[in-house]
Amino acid sequence: MRDRRASDSVFSGAARPVNTAPRAGNTPGPAGPRQARELLRVAFGPSLVALVVIAAVVLLQLLIANSDMTGALGAIASMWLGVHQVPVSIAGSALGVMPLLPALAMVYGTARTTAAAVTHTSWFVTRWVVASALGGPLLIAALCLAVIHDAASVLTELQTPDASRAFASVLVVHLLGAALGVGARMGRRLLRPPLPAWLPDAFRAAGVGVLALSALSAAVVAGSLVVHWSTMHDLYSITDSLFGQLSLTVLSLLYLPNVVVGAAAVAVGSSAHVGLATFSAFTVLGGDVPALPVLAAVPTPPLGPIWVALLIVGAVSGVALGQQCARRALPPVQALAKLVVAAALGAGAMALLGYAGGGPLGNFGDVGVDQATFGPAVFVWFAGIGALTVAMSGGFAPRVRRPKPLVESGALAQDPVDDEPAYAELESDTVVIASERVEPVPDPVPDPVPDPEPEAPPPPVREEFASAELPAEHEDPEDHFVADDDMRSGRDGTTH
Repeated sequence: MRDRRASDSVFSGAARPVNTAPRAGNTPGPAGPRQARELLRVAFGPSLVALVVIAAVVLLQLLIANSDMTGALGAIASMWLGVHQVPVSIAGSALGVMPLLPALAMVYGTARTTAAAVTHTSWFVTRWVVASALGGPLLIAALCLAVIHDAASVLTELQTPDASRAFASVLVVHLLGAALGVGARMGRRLLRPPLPAWLPDAFRAAGVGVLALSALSAAVVAGSLVVHWSTMHDLYSITDSLFGQLSLTVLSLLYLPNVVVGAAAVAVGSSAHVGLATFSAFTVLGGDVPALPVLAAVPTPPLGPIWVALLIVGAVSGVALGQQCARRALPPVQALAKLVVAAALGAGAMALLGYAGGGPLGNFGDVGVDQATFGPAVFVWFAGIGALTVAMSGGFAPRVRRPKPLVESGALAQDPVDDEPAYAELESDTVVIASERVEPVPDPVPDPVPDPEPEAPPPPVREEFASAELPAEHEDPEDHFVADDDMRSGRDGTTH
């Protein structure tokens, strides 16, 4: 009965259908409702949040100014494109210096939503996520251009921006966010054998260097604002209303990253300019500056020796990048390659920020940093001070000495000419061991064999046995034995 049940269970298990469908994480399959919601969130989430915030600010401004809602949609669309660093033209005046803080917030939001959606290792899913992160903002950019073009027919002061520049700026901002999100989620998996294994460490070191340079420059800006507190108070006094002062404060916070990038340019030896006014660590040329409270941090001529100390900021940033590169020791060539790549990435990121934070500013002229010297100066500080830091922090893996083999073909290896030890390179930190020449040990001399002792003489033979004949060595001793039957037959003469 037990065997029958067992056989029934076996046959029933064999008859059950087996689910051979591939898993969703390995091969692409039909996207369900949850995947569709994630793609929609990636495509329109950050952009819609920005639109809502911008609409609230514009409507609040119109209500406080007791203005009608004419052109409100055009203003909202223009500000959304301005968040993506698209220049805005109002009444013939070009506003190309857009605040960096909203653009950085948009990059962060795109990276966060993209990283949250990339939960599978399938390239099919990753491609759809990246396409959604780029396609949604481009669609909203096309709608904003259409709205601005329609509003420009009513408001002659509003001009439609260049479509190619608008699409390129929106694409770059969201592409950076998508790349950061995908790289943060599956950066290690993107590496293939042609790419070096230390490439993620180089990206991390570049990020640390950029953050260190930006943080130290922000500290310098804050200290300069404290020093020029009276100048900042005068800039706030241009308006008497509380709402006007609040607007100036918000505008100063939005443009604070632009000022920090200019301070970083001065700290590494480059220069920043606002129209004709030029600022560097060695000289200051005066000029007209916009009445923005955050611009009170700019130095005024004559330049004191304290601004030369800004060069310490570049050195400390190079030390931070070098320490990050030295966390994993590598052979000298690979360690230097990682340092150079990290320095190039950091310099490229700062140059991109300097380009995005500059542009024309109406009658004031061009505002920004000197692009010809800013990127190379950051690279020199990162690479030079970083290399010195890597060398002092043990980032170069030492060469390890290995002893030669002592036994070869059953005998001791002897080399009377070459006394140099063998060398070998290891990728990790190891202790250097010096091999020493081992002298061959001579064979042991055997102890002398003592002479054998003389044999003792045989014992003397008794006289009664001296005359007896001994059997020969080849005779069998049994031939000399006499049985009882033989003795009996010899006496009686009969055989039994």
